Amino acid sequence: MLRSIFILITSLAIAASAAAQAGTWQIDPNHTAAQFAVRHLGLSTVRGAFTKVTGSAQYDPADPSKTALEATIDTNSVDTRVQMRDNDLRSPRFFDVQKYPTITFHSKQTKVVGPGKLQITGDLTIHGVTKEVVLDVDGPSAPIKDPMGKGLRMGASATTKINRQDFGVSALPGPVGDEITITIDTELIQPPK
Repeated sequence: MLRSIFILITSLAIAASAAAQAGTWQIDPNHTAAQFAVRHLGLSTVRGAFTKVTGSAQYDPADPSKTALEATIDTNSVDTRVQMRDNDLRSPRFFDVQKYPTITFHSKQTKVVGPGKLQITGDLTIHGVTKEVVLDVDGPSAPIKDPMGKGLRMGASATTKINRQDFGVSALPGPVGDEITITIDTELIQPPK
């Protein structure tokens, strides 16, 4: 009898834990960055980041294929560690941050492609142009309790490759490569319920 009660309590605790993990997760902007890499003159790879990323995800560990993601990147937050290059990237020649202050991603479909691996298809909008892309996602990780008592946290990393010409970002063809690798490393938080 005691064993049956213990099994019931354990099962309820596991179910309650899974229910707590399902639902809406907010991107933690302090622990999230969108990095990019592009070839320069065919000789080297220039790397940069957008340091301001916000958004949310719907996630259910019982059915990860129901995962949905919305993310917004502040284009003015571009940082390649070279001020003159960053100013050029913010100018109308590249991101035109005055006219297009954000880059957005809205998911449309998620596939589970292996243990801890997802493919999220969605609409990426850069420079006012929207194209469908596929994010290859490692994660999300198993949720852990926030050490400051602010709910649960989990992490994920997503990558994709795009052609900048497809999005109307076409300045300096030749010196600046067309293929851009994008990586988003994110930490998500679910406040206590």
